[in-house]
Amino acid sequence: MRSESTQAPSIKAKSMQERLIVGLDVPTVQEAEQAVRELDGVVSFYKIGYQLAFAGGLDFARELASGGTKIFLDMKLLDIDHTVAKGVENIVKMGVTMLTIHAYPKAMAAAVEAARGSGLCLLAVSVLTSMDEQDMIDVGYEYDPHTLVLRRSEQALHAGMGGIVCSAAEAEAVRRIVGPDMAVVTPGIRPAGSGHGDQKRVVTPAQAIRNGASHLVVGRPIVASANRREAAEAIIAEMRSA
Repeated sequence: MRSESTQAPSIKAKSMQERLIVGLDVPTVQEAEQAVRELDGVVSFYKIGYQLAFAGGLDFARELASGGTKIFLDMKLLDIDHTVAKGVENIVKMGVTMLTIHAYPKAMAAAVEAARGSGLCLLAVSVLTSMDEQDMIDVGYEYDPHTLVLRRSEQALHAGMGGIVCSAAEAEAVRRIVGPDMAVVTPGIRPAGSGHGDQKRVVTPAQAIRNGASHLVVGRPIVASANRREAAEAIIAEMRSA
């Protein structure tokens, strides 16, 4: 069992508004800037992943973070220990709030050590929400998605990570493993009646909250909406109804 001194920081949100993370899954910084302007006052937490990161999004992340906006940098790091550690050291300097690491024990241990003393919340990516049992078989895993998520949650807890990324369908079981303090961040959120896209293990915002998620990541249902502000407000209202 870890000690408090070895645990990476988690993130405590005070309101449902702070628990919504909007995925800036757009091709250019200009489009991301427009989305942030439209969502000003409604959203204060954004995810930046590969698509935007490789189009100038890392500098944009620094800019937003320097102004007090919370940033979830979704890089899903996985490499040899030294490389992971050096990457995390530089990401700490960016001032972002959350960073994803694939939930491999050695990678997590290296990341936790590199982030020690900072305010960076390290999130362990368990199983991608676009994967189902057949996908797991195809890549050679002996576990079904649910079993692997729980196994990796235990490993992340003992590594001292700040939280877990998992489907909201698994959030309740994960919460029982990691306890009340770690972040449980759930992508694959789709409002009732919306399309699933390439996601397979999806849950509505209200159900995700009931299942124990601390933060919900919502991308396309907001950023692809004709009225992003209304879409975000509707999701926050649904979260509050849980």
